[in-house]
Amino acid sequence: MAKERFHNLDFIKMNNDLKSLRQWRKERREKQKDYSYVVPHVDPDVAYLQENRVEPTVTWIGHSTFFIQYAGLNIVTDPVWANRMALQRRLAKPGVPIQAMPTIDVILISHSHYDHLHVASVRKLYSEQTTLVVPAGLKDKMQRKGFRRVVELHWWESLSLREVQFTFVPTQHWTRRTLIDTNKSHWGGYMIEPIPSSTAPYPTIHFVGDTGYFHGFKDIGERFSIDVSLMPIGAYEPEWFMKTQHVTPEEALQCFIESRAKVMIPMHYGAFRLADDTPKEALDRLEAERKRKNIEKDRIILPSHGETVRLSKYFML
Repeated sequence: MAKERFHNLDFIKMNNDLKSLRQWRKERREKQKDYSYVVPHVDPDVAYLQENRVEPTVTWIGHSTFFIQYAGLNIVTDPVWANRMALQRRLAKPGVPIQAMPTIDVILISHSHYDHLHVASVRKLYSEQTTLVVPAGLKDKMQRKGFRRVVELHWWESLSLREVQFTFVPTQHWTRRTLIDTNKSHWGGYMIEPIPSSTAPYPTIHFVGDTGYFHGFKDIGERFSIDVSLMPIGAYEPEWFMKTQHVTPEEALQCFIESRAKVMIPMHYGAFRLADDTPKEALDRLEAERKRKNIEKDRIILPSHGETVRLSKYFML
């Protein structure tokens, strides 16, 4: 029996055919880009991160990799500490060295693309107490690689661990790791919130994952009361090629508004050269659109690599 292939809510087709890829590569050779701007790096407060089990925090490692401390759990999203992505060297070193990371309780994988699932990084973080949470269709692959505590979720399904509920929510994207496994596992983001019976005043965090703009952000905003949105803003150029799978900075802010989140932490820029936009271009466009939409400046949090955002600064906990 053929393995199920997953699709987007609107059955939208990605612009990832060979003809489009060749056209993009041709255009790319003709572009001159300035990569002199590097996302700032601060020395991480490793001692605090090792000891903290109470205060909710978000530490940006780089790209879509965050270290989240939440209700006593140490959580990592899309762990990628790789120095290279294909032939491209990393633009900025990871915010926290992987050997300095605290013991990890939960690893969340949004989808199987290499810039979101680096198996060697997962292996270094994984221990007997770690639960690996993956999209539907990816569990068997990860178990074959030796990971035993693996839970897979379909869209809108939830997993509760201790006092925390993780819900897998839709995005508009696709997956492939080999020539024959296109869309054989799903893609999405995760909602992190206290379990329904909890009275703990922890904020709800939406780790968006990878996405193009789609109406699903309105649905997500109606189902959840989101405090923090970890939102991608990079890898959007050329837009004719990337539009279906990666939001522009302007679209990212529209998704932020439609999901009704209170604050946004941009991601998916500054670590790898995946498309033709630069980190500076993404940030400049984000700031111009923030002003145009009259979004308060303090609602967009721009951490450095290695910086820990203490959410108690933004929410009454």
